[in-house]
Amino acid sequence: MDRLQTRELAFFVAVAEELHFGRAAERLGLAQPPLSRAISRLERRMGVLLLERTSRRVTLTPAGEVFLTESRRALDAVDAAVRRAQRAGRPAARLVVVMKPGGDCGLMPDILAAYDVDPDAVPVDIVLCSAHERAGMIRDGRADVGLLHRSNTDLTGLDFAELLIEDQVVVLPHNHRLASRVSVSLADLTGETMPHWSADTTNGLSVQDVGQLMQFVALGRAVAVVPASVRGQLRADLVCVPVTDAEPTTLILAWPQGHRTSALAAFVRTATTAAAHRQTKQPYRG
Repeated sequence: MDRLQTRELAFFVAVAEELHFGRAAERLGLAQPPLSRAISRLERRMGVLLLERTSRRVTLTPAGEVFLTESRRALDAVDAAVRRAQRAGRPAARLVVVMKPGGDCGLMPDILAAYDVDPDAVPVDIVLCSAHERAGMIRDGRADVGLLHRSNTDLTGLDFAELLIEDQVVVLPHNHRLASRVSVSLADLTGETMPHWSADTTNGLSVQDVGQLMQFVALGRAVAVVPASVRGQLRADLVCVPVTDAEPTTLILAWPQGHRTSALAAFVRTATTAAAHRQTKQPYRG
């Protein structure tokens, strides 16, 4: 079978998402009959039925569900390739690093200082964004590398290196019933409101950065279980108490799978070395 064109994938994704040929055709700026013929040709070429069609509805077959997932990934990969090539073609190369505000465990100053003197270094742009955006920005080519937490991140399509493993603490208002405890367990926090890292404000208490999280805790609206390094950003009216049975968190450095320029390799090398020095409590001088 000849290689499929990205246009064919885009046609199929539109129909699969709309589950309606008329709406998909309108979305693509096409007439419906050519779109229907294009999908039929695609199915014949692949030798598999992707869509079940009746006079009332369109549904995905099991093969269609798989092909939808893979088609989205393929189209995203093409978009990412274009973005990376455009950025690489600029007169002055730059490395775009994405991270959550306050999500570097205090490592970024050491990393940047050491990277700046590496012979393979290029200027670095730091992009701060919410937790749920970072992996997507790396995959789609808007960022070259990012700091993520392994436990709550989809790492599909990414290579990564572990930097730091941290115990967790609960952030509490100073007058909270547990604030004077030496340590607590997760069971002690039963019934407490816990914020989640998201821009979606329709699903409970949402935060996008450490500042927002601490404000909600200070107001008595929530408590938060977070990596122990947050102590360095703690407000005076809050306290941290170790959570003895909370699973440790792992800070990782992630980049697109199979993508490793000399500038990126230097940044990964610098970051892992800085993290190793932090784990041994030694100052890192590059």
